[in-house]
Amino acid sequence: MWRFLQAVRPVLARLSRLSLYISGLGLVTMTAIVGWQVFARYVLNDTPSWSEPLSLHLMSWFILLGAAVGVRESVHLGLDFVRHSASPAVQRLMDIVSLALIVLFGLAMSFYSILLAAGTWAATIPVLGWPGGVDFFPMIAGGLLIALFAAERLADVSLGEAPVADVVIQEAA
Repeated sequence: MWRFLQAVRPVLARLSRLSLYISGLGLVTMTAIVGWQVFARYVLNDTPSWSEPLSLHLMSWFILLGAAVGVRESVHLGLDFVRHSASPAVQRLMDIVSLALIVLFGLAMSFYSILLAAGTWAATIPVLGWPGGVDFFPMIAGGLLIALFAAERLADVSLGEAPVADVVIQEAA
């Protein structure tokens, strides 16, 4: 198992970095679209109808891709005060349970998002002309990445390895 993790870790690191770059690009693009919307509304007196739904779609992508990267780098939100007061064996057990639940959550999010996408595919997003199911693509991809990155961390914790995070965030004491 350890050799398999060592073999796939560079691929997962590149996938995480790519997700982070796409997330950042989506944030910058959304900011430009909103800027154009404000300019067009107040200067040109002609608000583009496509700007809001496209901005919301981009926001879904950068939030969910960023959340997946946060899971891999262990910078997501958590309440650790109980964990830190427990013994190392209990801490490890808490980490295993928590990461297993995150894996299940990511898989469930992707599964049910696929069902939602399939159920709304026949509808059309009026302004963009896209099938309605496209709105659920970020949840499908984000859920799969969350599950994948949490599974990587779960394997590390189970094997007693160091955290996989590329970025170490120190908690304020």
